[in-house]
Amino acid sequence: MAASRLPFPITLTGDGLVLREWRSDDLVDLIDLLDDPGIARWTPMPSPFDMEAGVAYLKRAHHGRTSGQRIQLAITERGGRPLGEVLLFGIDAGLKEAELGYLVGARHRRLGLASGSLSLLSAYAGSTLKLSRLLLRIDPANTASTAVARRCGYTLTGDAPILQVGPHGPSSLDTWEMMTGHPGSRLDRLKNVAARRYGRRT
Repeated sequence: MAASRLPFPITLTGDGLVLREWRSDDLVDLIDLLDDPGIARWTPMPSPFDMEAGVAYLKRAHHGRTSGQRIQLAITERGGRPLGEVLLFGIDAGLKEAELGYLVGARHRRLGLASGSLSLLSAYAGSTLKLSRLLLRIDPANTASTAVARRCGYTLTGDAPILQVGPHGPSSLDTWEMMTGHPGSRLDRLKNVAARRYGRRT
């Protein structure tokens, strides 16, 4: 993979989910999703998340996608209204690693959307992007997010915590990882599933 430029546009499908590019007409739904104290608590999102923040967010997302800097997709069912977001960024071409993230709107949680979307993007990262180490950064107090990480096969590392500053003040993020290149590893299994789904060799 030419790690300096991620593919655009893409759509990932599986398990009843469609991960698609953000569109300008998603603005109202985006604001509804992200104007949430629960999201502001765990992320550096502006709070309150208003129209101005939404326009700026979509502009940054579009630039990041068209410039190939990141993958940032709306979580949907059948390609409809966005229910959350999953993303991949910070690729290190030498180490073949990248960081992923995810969020789901308050009314759509506990439906398996986060774990399903993270598994889809992880599989794509391993099979198509040929990445060998995928990372998550999660506040240990965010038990819902750590449960998603475990469910998707990520494991906690011994890396030093990373400081993040958001609307609710600073927090320390633990690093979780999924590795490939080891027989039977979770990422290798996801790569094989993705290869069958997208018709690609791993």
